[in-house]
Amino acid sequence: MRPRSAALTLTASAALLLVGAGLAIPAFAAPSAGVTPALAAAPDIAVANVQAHLTQLGSIASSNGGTRRSGTAGYTASVAYIKGKLQAAGYTVAEQTCTSCTYRANNLIADWPGGPSDQITMFGAHLDSVAAGPGINDNGSGSATLLENALVLAQQNPTMSRHVRFAWWAGEEQGLQGSAFYANALTTTQRSQIKAYYNFDMIGSPNGGYFINHITSAAAAPMKAYWDSLGLQPEENTEGAGRSDDYSFERVGIPTSGYAAGASARKTSAQAAKWGGTANSAYDSCYHQSCDTTSNINATVLNRAADGVAATIWQTSVGGSTTPPPTTPPPTGGTCSGQKLLNPGFESGATSWTGTSGAIGQWASQGQPARTGTYSAWLLGYGSTHTESISQAVTIPAGCSATLTFYTHIDSAETTTTTAYDKLTITAGSTTLGTLSNLNKASGYVLRTYSLNAFAGQTVTIKFNGTEDSSLQTSFVIDDTAVTVS
Repeated sequence: MRPRSAALTLTASAALLLVGAGLAIPAFAAPSAGVTPALAAAPDIAVANVQAHLTQLGSIASSNGGTRRSGTAGYTASVAYIKGKLQAAGYTVAEQTCTSCTYRANNLIADWPGGPSDQITMFGAHLDSVAAGPGINDNGSGSATLLENALVLAQQNPTMSRHVRFAWWAGEEQGLQGSAFYANALTTTQRSQIKAYYNFDMIGSPNGGYFINHITSAAAAPMKAYWDSLGLQPEENTEGAGRSDDYSFERVGIPTSGYAAGASARKTSAQAAKWGGTANSAYDSCYHQSCDTTSNINATVLNRAADGVAATIWQTSVGGSTTPPPTTPPPTGGTCSGQKLLNPGFESGATSWTGTSGAIGQWASQGQPARTGTYSAWLLGYGSTHTESISQAVTIPAGCSATLTFYTHIDSAETTTTTAYDKLTITAGSTTLGTLSNLNKASGYVLRTYSLNAFAGQTVTIKFNGTEDSSLQTSFVIDDTAVTVS
């Protein structure tokens, strides 16, 4: 958890700015999270396995100057350790470079296959430590807990009612920088797809308590229900308010919650009476110090948090769970509202799209960064004769107006200002909506808009088809697609 002195406050003027940008400011209650307090049958998470991950993070720190601070070799090795485990388990894993972080480093994002891509439950923890120590409770505890939960989810391989995404953040200790970089880059559509974000920061404190972020909110309901079932009488996490990565998501209108066990604040006599531990002592006396090692963990507190994470995953996102309708009224127009494309920003790779293998990926290292997130579609760019395409079928409800929008970056080695040698044709079924070419090259992404009103009441395939001639490359990079009905 970042230092108290770095905490941000959402002032009235800042709130007005966000509202003016069309973003809702969530109160502590978050009814749009759409979960119920009934417990689903979740697996037990072996705390010994979580502790084994903590041992590995401790060893990484010991081998790299005693720290896993963002931008250091210790942090990079921590990312590699978790990434390797996730890839072996079958996750789609991506690294996102936080270019605005004080210490340039990568966020790690992992998606489990399955579940609707427009219904996402997200679980996150910061992976960095302070420079002073290895950061095993702060925040190896949250990072290791999410890793083990991700591995158990892969082992169980249940039917998913929601898509589950895990994230490990860089730069938290410098002011929530990695999570803010990610959250601020999300489009309005991508934000709306994340139904709740759950954060885990310092969940194994040696004199720990049982705290929940926004404890009365709908997002917190499954987390609270699990701890209530253990008779723990959890409390609101007031010490951590605005001081960890959930705040980055809160600021862009996404419902949030999470567990915490406490940092430098002191346990009260009443808390010691119901939770055990030492009254008038810090929850973690090694907070931000070199003594935050594997010895600085309360295994019982850690275990209850790890099992509560599993309960939340299963309750919100595993088949058989139900999502009640939101308490806020739906937009007017019934089915004539919302986004109809799946995986519109390509952040789940090629999921829901068909076409040329390898056309969807991460291209920043090749000079073609995504507009938002880390994935995009890149057609052509070979400088020789090629044809590539991507497509997706979409249903336009009867009686609705519909619009296709997408952003494209076109760069080309062609110098002509009169001849279209390389082309990107956009079609809906057999109808050509438009054609772009090397003549449309530009330095950045450009928004393109096409009407789909003629296809109301039909299922039609939206296709991007690129053709390149025998010399001089033209690259068509596509991102943030949408079919919006109204």
